[in-house]
Amino acid sequence: MKRFNRKRRFALAALLMLIVAASAYAFTASNTVPSSAAGEGSGTITGFTASAIHYTIDAANPANITGVSFTLAPAPAATATVRAALNAGAYVNCTGPVSGTWSCPVTGTVLAATSLKVVAAD
Repeated sequence: MKRFNRKRRFALAALLMLIVAASAYAFTASNTVPSSAAGEGSGTITGFTASAIHYTIDAANPANITGVSFTLAPAPAATATVRAALNAGAYVNCTGPVSGTWSCPVTGTVLAATSLKVVAAD
């Protein structure tokens, strides 16, 4: 009789483990993952050339610069992001293009003006 109980307990334990495993599988089988996209690629990054650079001088104090305007070639789209910085200062957003010219409200002094950085992304 002792043998029968051991076999019965073993069978019951095995059956219980099988039920637990099957129910765990049932929960994981119901997971859904939405479709997504992934990829890799490469492309050429071409630069822009800024030309026809004109600085706006403050009418009240001609020692100060209040803005700069320029054209970019090749002409970026009207929705492009264009920013400029005078003398490694903070970048400011530029507006345009108006007749192909971008305008930026940079500030600085004429005597200290040593560099202009323009960043554009189309």
